[in-house]
Amino acid sequence: MDLLKPLIALLAIVNPIGAVPFFLAFTQGQSREQRRRTLRVSSFSAFCVIAISSLAGLKIIEFFGISIASFQVGGGVLLLISSIHMLNAMPAESRPADVDEGHAKANAGDSIAVVPLTIPLLTGPATISTVVIYAEKTRTLFEHAVLVGYGVVIGGATYLAFAASGRIAKVLGSTGINVMTRLMGLILAAMAVELLADGLVKLFPLLGSVPAK
Repeated sequence: MDLLKPLIALLAIVNPIGAVPFFLAFTQGQSREQRRRTLRVSSFSAFCVIAISSLAGLKIIEFFGISIASFQVGGGVLLLISSIHMLNAMPAESRPADVDEGHAKANAGDSIAVVPLTIPLLTGPATISTVVIYAEKTRTLFEHAVLVGYGVVIGGATYLAFAASGRIAKVLGSTGINVMTRLMGLILAAMAVELLADGLVKLFPLLGSVPAK
């Protein structure tokens, strides 16, 4: 197996720099420390997804009896819900008012860092399926270890990209971030529809054979 191909493919699919606007939109109501915690959780989660997918991705999917297509549909629904909030310049997720404010913000930050920021925005069905495919091609323990190590590279790249978001936020200001939040919400909605459509066609092939009018 060519050891460079998986890394190049994963960097292209995950694209941490492209996710920076979404990170800013999701964390606009957080303090500096909360944003740092969110980027740490998100970076570590990205590593975990790749590492777990390479070690046991196929077995987990088989155990639960689900397919990548079903995962795509579920991920598309999550992205669509988040995009609706963003189109109203609201945080991606909300918490009940009766929960302690400090814990609510911390929990919301962790939640956003994992879903939808890490899954499925950074490491969605395409990333998981790519890792599983390359894991099947590994022939030695060293090759498998290298594939898991690429999760560290992706996590580090995600951390560096999100760490630079503070400078971007200072340049844009609150008005600029609100405008960007709505714009990213529209783009995220389009991405959600693409994920849903692709997953539904895989689940129901007849949908792909219907001629467009």
